[in-house]
Amino acid sequence: MVGNQRYVKVYTLKDEQQWVILGTGYISSTYEEGAQAMCLLVRSKSDDSLILESKINPDMYYEKDGTLIFWFEAENRGTAIHFQDTAICHKVWKAICQVHNKVPCVEMIHDIMDESEAKEGDDSPKTSELTDLPNCELGKLGEIVDLVTLGLTSPVDKEILALLLEREDYIQKLLQLFHTCENLEYTEGLYHLHEIIKGILFLDNTSLFEILFSGECIMDVVGCLEYDPALAQPKRHREFLTQNANFREAIPITDSEIRQKIHQTYRVQYIHDILLPTPSKFQDNILSNLTSFILFNKVELVNMLQEDDEYLAEVFAQMRDKTTDDDKRRDLVFFLKEFCVFSHLLHSESKCALFTTLTELGILPALKIVMGMDDLQIRSAATDILADVVKYTPFIVQRFMMDEAQQSEDGKLFTNLIIEKMICDTDLELGGAVHLMRLLRALLDPDNMLPTHKKCKRSEFLNFFYRHCIHNFTAPLLSATSEDICEEDNIVGSDKNNKNCFNNYQTAELLALILELLTFCVQHHTYYIKTYILRKDLLRRVLILLNSKHTFLVLCALRFMRRMIGLKDELCNFYIIEGNLFKPVVNALLDNGTQYNMLNSAIVELFEYIREENITSLVAHIVEEFYETLESIEYVQTFKGLKIKYEEQKYRNNQLWKNLYPVQYSKIFCRGASVLKDKEEKSFKENIEEGKASMSSSESDFQDHYDKSVETEKAKENEDKVDLPPKTSLGGSEFTSFHSASDASGAGNPNNSSMVDLVDYSDDDKEDKEGDPPPNKKLHVAHKGLRENA
Repeated sequence: MVGNQRYVKVYTLKDEQQWVILGTGYISSTYEEGAQAMCLLVRSKSDDSLILESKINPDMYYEKDGTLIFWFEAENRGTAIHFQDTAICHKVWKAICQVHNKVPCVEMIHDIMDESEAKEGDDSPKTSELTDLPNCELGKLGEIVDLVTLGLTSPVDKEILALLLEREDYIQKLLQLFHTCENLEYTEGLYHLHEIIKGILFLDNTSLFEILFSGECIMDVVGCLEYDPALAQPKRHREFLTQNANFREAIPITDSEIRQKIHQTYRVQYIHDILLPTPSKFQDNILSNLTSFILFNKVELVNMLQEDDEYLAEVFAQMRDKTTDDDKRRDLVFFLKEFCVFSHLLHSESKCALFTTLTELGILPALKIVMGMDDLQIRSAATDILADVVKYTPFIVQRFMMDEAQQSEDGKLFTNLIIEKMICDTDLELGGAVHLMRLLRALLDPDNMLPTHKKCKRSEFLNFFYRHCIHNFTAPLLSATSEDICEEDNIVGSDKNNKNCFNNYQTAELLALILELLTFCVQHHTYYIKTYILRKDLLRRVLILLNSKHTFLVLCALRFMRRMIGLKDELCNFYIIEGNLFKPVVNALLDNGTQYNMLNSAIVELFEYIREENITSLVAHIVEEFYETLESIEYVQTFKGLKIKYEEQKYRNNQLWKNLYPVQYSKIFCRGASVLKDKEEKSFKENIEEGKASMSSSESDFQDHYDKSVETEKAKENEDKVDLPPKTSLGGSEFTSFHSASDASGAGNPNNSSMVDLVDYSDDDKEDKEGDPPPNKKLHVAHKGLRENA
């Protein structure tokens, strides 16, 4: 009974697996007559109220870690007490151990005792004062137990004890006593040896592990751990390890060092997982060195096998051999899977080098054969192995698959085999299909395609996939939606009798997986998938799935459409508008009614995205076709916002045409006037130059030349008076075209044709007779039509 009360904090474990403080107060350990048992009481420091009253249950497992004592009454009901004073913690722990009829210090890990506690204790020496250990004799086992448990109290004591145990084959002598006790059926001695060996393991010393787990000692260590005092009968772990856990060699291992390392690793893992108590949340690192010992063994095994090229090459050769029976091939695949699991412990660069070596030795052709087998376990293991190869060397796998298309004689490509096994998965939960879909996504991820790699460029693998494989992948989707397309009205059909195929849960799950990968493709290699979608009318078929009774499939279809709209591609938008593909979306929203669920949120978010991004073509289509239907939905402002966007765009278009009309009119006709004016000035300058040239001949001839010119001009004026062009007024200015006879006939004026095309009044009368307006009227009518259409 603990008489002195000391300060503690009490915690409880909530359902969320979080420790929450109940309160702080003083603890005492007293015998309660009502409960007829020892109880732990914690009273509040402030008001002396009872925070905790817990009966020490001899059948309940208590744990101690430093100044923390905790226990679990049920799976999700735990209590922990944190002590301010180490000595008080040790006294309470003694009280618990007395109820459990155990040596108090056996379970104490990482406990540092106060000097005050040492004064109360027994006369046994401290570990730090020891220079030697008791002789390995049956009568000394109890003393050795005390020393080992005392050595667990501090890190310094643990180091000193480990050094003493390494001397003079002390552990080997203890294990010899184990055989003596077992032969004599000396139960107490066996219990002592169990506590001693368990304590030595909890020293967590790598040097001691080398001794304990050597080929001569490890089975004796397992034997000592069989005799747990808490068990009525010892467990026969040695019998299991030697008889039941048979070592099956896929191919005989001739290297004795590798064989010994495999046996040691398996048995140490068994001790860690089965024979030692599972560390609690407060003891995650209690056996960190033991865990590291196991990991280093596995890494060493991988390196040893990797260096043996002949062994691995023989494994792959037998996997590819058609004469190899299924049982043999199963052993080979399971060995290879465990080998790959061990390889996860390597560094990233080492893993890439390892899997590169495996591909060079022929792992991919071997995996192709075993993945084609009907055995689900073999296929699942092969898929796990292939996933590792793809993860660390994706471009090598891609190159192998592309080369198959050039070299395969039977046309059975590895990629199509993966797709086939995904589609044909018989598991109700489609666990294998999910795994294979993720594997395909890893292969199609642009981040796993090296754009600068000489042997595999992104475009090459994508061209290969969309040419040889995509049709197989989408076949279930096209098949499930083939009868629901109504060609007459160019919209998705709504005949509910045709949707039974994708109301089946397993089919719906498969279609959801297909849509997930297609959505990924839309995001990461738009050009290829967009072409395929438009050619196969794929989006229309996907929207048929909105009729499914499975909400997860409907959401996948909406996510696919949302990703398509997110491309902001006008060709895709035109495809959506022409196909009236918003109709099934609107129908799904209306069928959902006023329910606020994921379906409602997904549809509203789709329309909200169109509004926020102001995709004008889709905004106009939605408002013109569906606003009357959606106008009544007022719990969100999305549809009113679309209407506002539509009106704003319409107003901007009208203003644009109003401003554009006079500008265009002025540009066209003023440009014509400018051209005519330039030509007249050019002609006038040419006439002046000609005059100067004539005057230079002789001054005396000037009068004669002038008289002849005047007479000629008068005659011309009388002959051509009717053909002179009229004056034209543009914008308040007048100009008259002056041309010589040669200009009027088109001779000597290389620019005459363009001038006639620009102002051709002779044809206007003809056009008026045929009912067509003149050019200025044409322009006005065209602008008016555009404004009306806008």
